[in-house]
Amino acid sequence: MTRPLTATLFAFLAIAGFQPASAQLSPDTAQIRASAVRNGIHMFMGAGGNLAVSIGDDGVLIVDDQYAEMTAKIDAAIAELTDQPLRYVVNSHWHWDHTGGNENYGRAGKTIVAHDNTYVRMSSDQFVEAFNFNQPASPESALPVITYNDTATLRFNDLTIRMIHVPNAHTDSDAFIQFTEANVVHTGDVYVTSSYPFIDSSTGGTLNGEIAALERLGEITDEDTIVIPGHGVISDRAGAMKTLAMLKGMKAITLQAIEDGKTLKQFLDSDPTKTYDPAFSVRADQGKIFATRLYQELSN
Repeated sequence: MTRPLTATLFAFLAIAGFQPASAQLSPDTAQIRASAVRNGIHMFMGAGGNLAVSIGDDGVLIVDDQYAEMTAKIDAAIAELTDQPLRYVVNSHWHWDHTGGNENYGRAGKTIVAHDNTYVRMSSDQFVEAFNFNQPASPESALPVITYNDTATLRFNDLTIRMIHVPNAHTDSDAFIQFTEANVVHTGDVYVTSSYPFIDSSTGGTLNGEIAALERLGEITDEDTIVIPGHGVISDRAGAMKTLAMLKGMKAITLQAIEDGKTLKQFLDSDPTKTYDPAFSVRADQGKIFATRLYQELSN
């Protein structure tokens, strides 16, 4: 992604309510903040989606790579922790703020792994209606070279790393990346701790799929699991289950309003997210944006 395109999209995210100014920095100014997690796994925060970074005798594996402008900063942060080479880049889904560094790493000969639909989305032009944004197809070097349909397993750094596709949730390309022995899961944007979830309906995301995916997360985790969200601070199973409960609650509220014949304006005037805003809204308008998208999806 070129620098002008990144800047433009960053502005779109802010306008749409999914990129709070205080929560994420511009790729031009952001620095990587690394936190040790467990079993040689670290979480990197910067601009765009959070990274999971596995470091060990086999080398380095990263989950997601933010924007192209962040590649040198990511590499520098890895170099502060190890002199082992980066070998694998695993994408949690297709979105630009998680795959923007793919082109750099592909050109450098790193092995990129992702779900089949991530390849499909990245290899063709996409339109994200929520942002009125056209995302052009990625160059060949940015595309995954290993893809899978349902699940895949990679054994690396004494860890069994499972990639578990959760269909039609945040997008149609989402996967949980489970570091089994470490009891750590990277969720991509199926689960975030920085705002209400964003369901990208224009590229296959659905509310019911999001709910099912979080239910699946509950099945593969326990009270000791460390959860690395797509955005926001590190979390756990309990935090993810709070998001699941919110989604189920908002689904019920929205369906009832539709059944009662309320217009979108009447629904929003009832302040349907007031119970959830303190935990999920970092901006005053986020609740209305989230409720609007649920109403629109469930009305169709």
